Amino acid sequence: MARDCFTRTWLMATALCRSKSANVATIFALTLPIVVGAAGFGVETSYWYYNSLRLQATADAAAYAGALEQISGSDKPTVIAAATQSAATNGLGSGTIVVNTPPVSGPNTAKKAVEVIVGQNLDRIFTSIFTQDKVPEHARAVALITDASSACMLALDPSASQAVLFSGNTTVKVVGCSVMSNSIASDAIKLQGSAGLQADCLITAGGVSLSNPVTTVCAAPITQALPAADPYAGLPAPAASNPCQNANKTTLGPGTYCNGLSLSGNVTLQPGVYVIQGGDFKVNANANISGDGVTIYLAGASRVSMNGNATVTLSAPTSGTYSGVLMYGDRTGTGGQSTFNGTASSLLTGSLYFPKQQVNYLGNFSGKNGCTRVVADLIQWSGNSTINQNCKSLGIDNIPAAPSVALVE
Repeated sequence: MARDCFTRTWLMATALCRSKSANVATIFALTLPIVVGAAGFGVETSYWYYNSLRLQATADAAAYAGALEQISGSDKPTVIAAATQSAATNGLGSGTIVVNTPPVSGPNTAKKAVEVIVGQNLDRIFTSIFTQDKVPEHARAVALITDASSACMLALDPSASQAVLFSGNTTVKVVGCSVMSNSIASDAIKLQGSAGLQADCLITAGGVSLSNPVTTVCAAPITQALPAADPYAGLPAPAASNPCQNANKTTLGPGTYCNGLSLSGNVTLQPGVYVIQGGDFKVNANANISGDGVTIYLAGASRVSMNGNATVTLSAPTSGTYSGVLMYGDRTGTGGQSTFNGTASSLLTGSLYFPKQQVNYLGNFSGKNGCTRVVADLIQWSGNSTINQNCKSLGIDNIPAAPSVALVE
């Protein structure tokens, strides 16, 4: 009887175990899709997160590339193209990109910055059993351009030796601003002979060669810097007008001078834009030339030649398209040199802008209150002058130098 009892007990236990096994199998079968789905959703969420990081890196790189292009002086379409190319290189593929300069939102809308907004639609994997809609991802980045200094002289040539040269018995004081060269040459800024120079700083994309000590506010010249943008890259060239103006007068008006303009004696230039073509703008010996609100545009191969015995007192407009620009060399020209000379009482107030020419500044003069800017392909300075920074009251903006780029949003 005891044996029968044991047998019954064993059979009941076996049945109970089988019942529990069946329940476990049933529960496992029911929960397996949930477990697999949760694991799949975790994998898919990680995939989305990874892509959001990659998309943000793409936006960051594109904004940075656009800002570097803007520093080089490129126009807005070129900046946009540089940012777009960067995004494509970093795998944006069929995604979307919007480039704004300046930004249209955020705290940097009034600053020099490049905003990039990129987007992609990601395919679903496991969650496609719930919906076929793609997963939208977006990323935004803003690269801010800051200027460590301002320049009174800027040489634009990217590789020339001695792009900025101070020579002879020159004594130049550059007050409140720097001397900048975009050249990567080891002697992009050179001081030779007995020349003396005082400036806030010497800044160059290359190096400096100094025969004498230079007095600077900065601890040492800044070398291997980012090149500065051409501050007048977007300035339109004045259009020639008809008829040609008569140069044989003591009072001249704006317009086009078709055979150059050679000035002698006492001549007054009335306010406006003077287009010089077919010859040079010459100021002959002992001439006395004056004019306020004047911009002189040297079209084609026209150059400037000023005799050292002449007295030249010219100032740029203080408002309008050519505000602050006294001389403007054709940016489609083929080089050459323009020479600025004059007596100690001469005043050239405004910017001398010659993006494709060398400027030779020989006279012992500058502008009103020292307000002269020189932006040229190459600059050679052999005169004694004092150049000042703060000329905004005269319509002359500061020229950014030593720019830097930082991702700020």
